[in-house]
Order: sequence, then structure tokens, then C-alpha cells
Amino acid sequence: MKVTIDQDKCVASGQCVVAAADVFDQRDEDGIAVLLNPDPSAEQAVDVRHAAVVCPALAIHIEE
Repeated sequence: MKVTIDQDKCVASGQCVVAAADVFDQRDEDGIAVLLNPDPSAEQAVDVRHAAVVCPALAIHIEE
């Protein structure tokens, strides 16, 4: 699994961090999502997929 974030689309809702805090974080200055781990483990895959689904801006992209 390879994860990317389109930071231009991100609306800083923080849903990705709630869903998968080991993979996503937010910049302090504006709340835009940042990727901590672009290659999450198999154990993190369910949470990462959930983060992509709940992202209101659909800014998270997953390549299997």
C-alpha cells in the first residue's frame, strides 16, 4: 500500500489523524494534513482506508 495526500485539496478537518494517527498528522500553522508514513504496514491498512473514506475533501489517495 502506498499513500499520498493532495495537500492542495486538504481542508484541515483532522479526520485522517483521528482515524490513523500513526500515518497522518497536521501542520501546526494551518492544520493541513501531512503524511508520516507513505508505506503503512498491513496492520495499519484498515485505518488508512477508513481515513481515506472519511476525508471530506477526498485528499487521501491509496495505491494497492
